[in-house]
Amino acid sequence: MSGTNATSGAAPCRFAHYFVICGIDTETGLEPDELAALYQWLEADRQGRDPDTAAAGENFEQSPLKRTFKSKVLAHYPENVEWNPFDQDAVNMLCMPKGLSFRTQADSREPQFHSFLITREDGSRTYGFVHTFYEEVTSPQICSAMQTLYQMHQAENPSSATPSSSSSSSMDSLASSLDEADPPSSSSCRSAACGGYDASRDTLYVSKALCLITPMPFMHGCRRFLSQMHRAVTAASPPPLPLESYVHNILYEVPLPPPGRSLKFHGVYEPIVCQRPGPGELPLADFPLGQTFTLLGIENLVQLFNCTLLEMQILLYSQDYQRLMTVAEGITTLLFPFQWQHVYVPILPASLLHFLDAPVPYLMGLQSKEGTDRSKLELPQEANLCFVDIDNHCIELPEDFPQFPNKPEFIQELSEVLLRYGISPVGGAPPTSVPTTTTTPGSVSTRHPGLKSQQALRELEDDGRNGNLGGEQLAVLELLQGNTTLERLQALAKRTGVRVEALRGVGGEGEGQGGRTAVEEEELRNAKLNVQLREVFASRFTTMFADYEAFVIQSAPDLESWLTNREQMHNFDKASFLSDQPEPYLPFLSHFIETQMFATFIDNKIMSQWEEKEPLLRVFDGRIDKARLYNVRAPSLRSSNYQRCTVLKESAQAIEQRMMKIDHTAIHPHLLDMKIGQGKYEQGFFPKLQSDVLSVGPTNNKWSNRTATAQRRKDRHRQQTEHLTLDNDLKEKYMQEARSLGKNLRQPKLSDLSPAVIAQTNWKFVEGLLKECRMKTKRMLVEKMGREAVELGHGEANITGLEENTLIASLCDLLERIWSHGLQVKQGKSALWSHLLHYQAREEKLEQQQAESPVSNGPERRKSESSIGMPSLRASVIQDMRHIQSMGEIKTDVGRARAWIRLSLEKKLLSQHLKQLLSRQALTKKLYKRYAFLRCEEEKEQFLFHLLSLNTVDYFCFTSVFTTIMIPYRAVIIPIKKLSNAMTTSNPWVCVSGELGDSGVRQITKNILEMTFDSAFRPHTHIDAMFKCQNLGKLTTVQLGHDNSGLLAKWLVDCVMVRNEITGHTYKFPCGRWLGKGVDDGSLERVLIGELALPNADEDFGRGCRTPDMQHSPGQTRRVSITSMGGRGYKPTSAQIQEAIGEAVNSICKHFHKPEKERGSLTILLCGEVGLVGALELFFHNGFKSARLFQKTVFVWDFVEKAVAYMESADQMGDMQETAEPMGLTCVSLCHYVSAINSSPRNIGKDGKFQLLVCLGARDRLLIQWLPLLVECPVIQRMYEESALLRDRTTVNALIAVLQTLHDFPITLEASLVKGIDL
Repeated sequence: MSGTNATSGAAPCRFAHYFVICGIDTETGLEPDELAALYQWLEADRQGRDPDTAAAGENFEQSPLKRTFKSKVLAHYPENVEWNPFDQDAVNMLCMPKGLSFRTQADSREPQFHSFLITREDGSRTYGFVHTFYEEVTSPQICSAMQTLYQMHQAENPSSATPSSSSSSSMDSLASSLDEADPPSSSSCRSAACGGYDASRDTLYVSKALCLITPMPFMHGCRRFLSQMHRAVTAASPPPLPLESYVHNILYEVPLPPPGRSLKFHGVYEPIVCQRPGPGELPLADFPLGQTFTLLGIENLVQLFNCTLLEMQILLYSQDYQRLMTVAEGITTLLFPFQWQHVYVPILPASLLHFLDAPVPYLMGLQSKEGTDRSKLELPQEANLCFVDIDNHCIELPEDFPQFPNKPEFIQELSEVLLRYGISPVGGAPPTSVPTTTTTPGSVSTRHPGLKSQQALRELEDDGRNGNLGGEQLAVLELLQGNTTLERLQALAKRTGVRVEALRGVGGEGEGQGGRTAVEEEELRNAKLNVQLREVFASRFTTMFADYEAFVIQSAPDLESWLTNREQMHNFDKASFLSDQPEPYLPFLSHFIETQMFATFIDNKIMSQWEEKEPLLRVFDGRIDKARLYNVRAPSLRSSNYQRCTVLKESAQAIEQRMMKIDHTAIHPHLLDMKIGQGKYEQGFFPKLQSDVLSVGPTNNKWSNRTATAQRRKDRHRQQTEHLTLDNDLKEKYMQEARSLGKNLRQPKLSDLSPAVIAQTNWKFVEGLLKECRMKTKRMLVEKMGREAVELGHGEANITGLEENTLIASLCDLLERIWSHGLQVKQGKSALWSHLLHYQAREEKLEQQQAESPVSNGPERRKSESSIGMPSLRASVIQDMRHIQSMGEIKTDVGRARAWIRLSLEKKLLSQHLKQLLSRQALTKKLYKRYAFLRCEEEKEQFLFHLLSLNTVDYFCFTSVFTTIMIPYRAVIIPIKKLSNAMTTSNPWVCVSGELGDSGVRQITKNILEMTFDSAFRPHTHIDAMFKCQNLGKLTTVQLGHDNSGLLAKWLVDCVMVRNEITGHTYKFPCGRWLGKGVDDGSLERVLIGELALPNADEDFGRGCRTPDMQHSPGQTRRVSITSMGGRGYKPTSAQIQEAIGEAVNSICKHFHKPEKERGSLTILLCGEVGLVGALELFFHNGFKSARLFQKTVFVWDFVEKAVAYMESADQMGDMQETAEPMGLTCVSLCHYVSAINSSPRNIGKDGKFQLLVCLGARDRLLIQWLPLLVECPVIQRMYEESALLRDRTTVNALIAVLQTLHDFPITLEASLVKGIDL
């Protein structure tokens, strides 16, 4: 304890916290790894046997040299550090993720280096750096135990050459891929003889690991220190000082470099330099990014970066632990200023494979076995998985995600940086290795030295790989560039096989540029490349989020109230932010601002009012402020032009300056007060260190005193502010709750791996999934209802189609994760679709069985959509699946599952369908393990209830996404039987139009008469027609007509109903008018405006709930509808008519103020029930002398025609000559438009012609010019009463002023309205 106290002040500033040695414990002997028992437990659980009895017994199928054995932490110094307690299980597991491995003298025993990290519950990280080497086994007990195991193995498996058959279990196939993979260096294949072990003739070696645990990722420094420690052990002569001196020095006497400074400390043989970025620079990242780019290639890396930003599941796959760590750390480093918020395990120990089942975003690394085929790797879920095969330089991406903005220009800029450092942007070559000075006795190299340089030179000369050169080939390239002598030697080298790279070593480890060694040169080059690549990425975010502060909503008065109400609060104005962004950025940004990392970034911004700024945020805000000084830009002037990074040179210079001028040098290692004679040097064996001298640090060095003072000052400050701030535990608790799932599971618990702990972890996942479902459905409802409230005239719109699409895509992802949790055996990439296919197979089998004796299927039936006309549409899971399966456009199971979810959501059947699917409990039990979400009854019910709430709003998420598919439509024409013929002798036709196009004219076979009965058993006859055409989107108009042939040509039509047979959406197009010559207004064709029909009151309760229709004008609920005003016996007042016109114009203005993709149908606003045409008809009908005794009815169009005839005759007589020039032109335009409408080949009737005139006048901005002409015309006195609105100058002027506002908008008319008009 005294040691801990002595160094308590100093330790937060120590370079390393622990030095650890892991290996074989000779006292306990060979213990099989717990891993095997855990697998047997999981497998027994999967098959439904008793797991506890199955987990006993050993696995003798494998040779003991290929089996894993339990490793132990043999020693760690010091015993404990107060602020970073030593987690023995975690460190042991991560130092030796596969446990102990054994080798004989026939095997390769090259030392390996890898790193790991441990994420604590508060999100802080500790790094570990591990040097693994092989040490001869001297214990006779271990050797004899190995001999015995080998004999037992031979007895069990006489033909041990045959590999064991792999099970179908997804976890098992993972296990087989992980069984004792040989390190990538062991390329020499073992002979059958050397696969065995004979104690009398073979030397046995076992792996041992030296590890440094540090608070910061100084990877290069730690790597060099550990390799020098190993070199000291394997060298022929002992090191200058006992090893304890070097360990004590790095633990207690080497401080962390202060920010913005460099530090030199001493290893066993050479000094080591490391540096730390300054406060305004990007945070420390020592893992070589150049290697990450070389391994993956720039295109793959940018795609992986994109998937990480969108918080997908990311699985890295490689034989080499260090590659896993390099890629994981490289990618998370590039996220600045954001931070990965979910499960982060760059090296997943074999005993934690069940964690791949986690239904949350994760970033994990999995070690592959040499020669393992990717296709054999069965992963629990792949619908949202980005699989990165590092060794084969390839990447498998999820389907359908938005691309990173300005991707081509971004890749171009990154390529230029890489090429400056001689790295090919294509990738796929083995990376440049850091030169190490380690040579291990007994290691065998199998490559011929001359062949390598010959091949490199040949490839360089022929450029056979498009400049895609590997590490050593690049060394050749760099050497040749700019050196004429060497260039002349190239041909000679090629002929003689001289190793060109060997020329570099003439000076050996000698001085490089500026007195630096080759190793230091390489490190400096890596550091400069790292920072320049990171600056390019950081610059993208600085550009994209330059104005983010303007959209942060800071509504809480203090930290406590903010933390308490965090979940209910809106922290960021997403809609306004998106509306301020360039169009090409929107698909990516709308997804990204929904992520946890963005939410946490905004949370940190809000909390910075009350607390010290989080370091990444401080650097990012500083950069934005600096950019503003140099580039004053109004937020409205956002452009999607690519802005290149401007600080590349300065960032590299800062690093070089720190390297040139070392700021601090640590105390040299020195002799300690040790017992003489212990730890005698023995070549090839790491000695047992004296723990008493390593458990206590010095109390008198200057930096530890300085740190202690600083610590005391901090403590005093904390005590002073404690009463002002929240209690830390309470705050942490709030923060855990405030941020969604994944925070508390950043890294799985590595210590206790009992089945109970696995079950508890899965229970946490179940709770988290339910919470996520609640939050998502609530967000979807609030956003959607918010928008529909705006349609009704309340508040501000706060959702766009893009945002809605993002929310639905995220719901699809959540359902896939729920369905893949706890799967028994994975089949196909989509767990949901796989379940649906199982269900479909069972149901179809049942249907076949019931075919002989048909029984009505209760819940699968659906009543008629409308009381008349439409036959009922069967609502069934299978039917919807068949629709999706018939869509050739969708090629994958994931795509089909998403389409099925969208279709069910649009039909308001998602909850009902999933309930139906899960009601087959035998199937669910067969497919899922006991702990799966879908087998937790209470949570499942709550989940279905949350989905049921989505039935209260209308989604068109299927219709609007699958725009090119063929859809069957059913059209039903319903006549008014009391007043007209039930059938017609003429040939009727329809043409249905929607937002995406029209069906073309469809002739209807004459007299396809169908009879249906309504609820009172009254018969109804109608004409029914089916046709198939490309998706029309939301339907807007129907043109209905006939050719007037035969005796019973006149036809009074009540309405036309059209139904989309896939989504079930039914549209009603009211008519209530005659079609026929000599009746009504003589029309043979009418354009009918439709709207979505409400389901019946006796529909399923879930379907009946619906928000008010979006297509109505905002004030419609507050006033009498226009059609009811124009009804028989009711005359609207002039005030009502003027209000109707105002409302109609207002609706059109609102329409154009919405984003283009959100606007809906303008035709409805012009010609619909409460549209502009209807309102103007009321205006023109007011005081109109229409019905006369014993004479035919006169229409408004008759007045227009007579006015035009008067104008034309007046013009011929010359009366119009005196009128002003513009007035004359207006007369001409009115006469021209009226004659064009009259000469149209269409028989649209007089009211149809008036409607067309109003629409064309509104489009061409002529209405307000025509109105005065009609008012001035003498015809008005004959046809209108004195009190008519049209004869009141004040009212007409007011009308002109209202219509004037439409001139600001580009009104376009649907093709169905203006067909056949030639202007």
